[in-house]
Amino acid sequence: MSLIEKCPLAGLEAFIGRCLEACTMPGPDAAKVAGLMAQADLMGQDGHGVFRLPMYVRRIRAGGMNMTPTFERLSERPATALIDGDNGMGHLVMHHATELAMDKARTTGVAWVGARHSNHAGPASLYAMMPARENMIGLYLAVGSANHMPPWGGTDMLLSTNPIAVAVPSQEYPPIVLDMATTVAAYGKVKTAAQRGETMPEGWMIDREGRPLTDPARASEGFLLPIGGPKGYGLSLIFGILAGVLNGAAFGRDVVDFNAEAETVTNTGHMILALDIAAFADPAAFRAGIDDVWRQMKSSARMPGVGEIRLPGERLHRVMIERKAEGIPIPAQLRNALDRLAADLGVASL
Repeated sequence: MSLIEKCPLAGLEAFIGRCLEACTMPGPDAAKVAGLMAQADLMGQDGHGVFRLPMYVRRIRAGGMNMTPTFERLSERPATALIDGDNGMGHLVMHHATELAMDKARTTGVAWVGARHSNHAGPASLYAMMPARENMIGLYLAVGSANHMPPWGGTDMLLSTNPIAVAVPSQEYPPIVLDMATTVAAYGKVKTAAQRGETMPEGWMIDREGRPLTDPARASEGFLLPIGGPKGYGLSLIFGILAGVLNGAAFGRDVVDFNAEAETVTNTGHMILALDIAAFADPAAFRAGIDDVWRQMKSSARMPGVGEIRLPGERLHRVMIERKAEGIPIPAQLRNALDRLAADLGVASL
């Protein structure tokens, strides 16, 4: 894969901010979104970071997103809230919702905040990790931004990747961070594979005749496969209900394809749960217990040919350390697209 010189995190963040401000997003909001998008790239979530910027700009310019949203609490109790995102950028909506959930959890022990009239918000782990930095456990669910999966045994695209992320803090070791789609691969990985000219492994997608589909350029001819067969379908369905139907957000046939449609409001739904560890245990003792979980998992006897047992979030942590030190790699094709975007917006290039 052809790469340009690796980009420092600060440089990537500044570039994203310039582009968003050129699209009339207020400076503080542009800085916040840029920080979250760059963080996605830092974590190795390449399908959810700057890769998405041209798509965001296209939707903003088409009037598909509101650059000056006002977040309204449609309903609220001590441990819950429902937020209307006013069609704002998903990163802003979910950052606001997560901060509200953490604030409530400090009093109630656990808090659940749902959101509707939002948009694509980047990787799920961004928001689950926010509570984990505050001695909390974070759990995030979302309705994906396009339907790429039918119900088990069907062919109508009624479900999305509907991800889940859970982040658990530890003491000496990195936090345990589960971030997964309910499909074998997230659709962002399909798009990045297409951009890099790579093929997909068998098992990611099948065509409508049930045959393996490995060419990402032909992704529209098939659909993503759920993890664990019907079990993954069931998870996608339930997560979609909790993040979508419960919040009055789009679900099933009402989901708008964010990638193909720039003008129609998506009404994307999310939910975030923050659990204050102090409501159940001494936080330091709990984090030490998670360290012990690390040691137990890592010390397990291994099957032949297995070099290392890894925990969820371990690779993410290693990638973050590497990219902080060396910069974030940008494929040549993506760099070209970002250069064209910068020229179109009249801002300094990356």
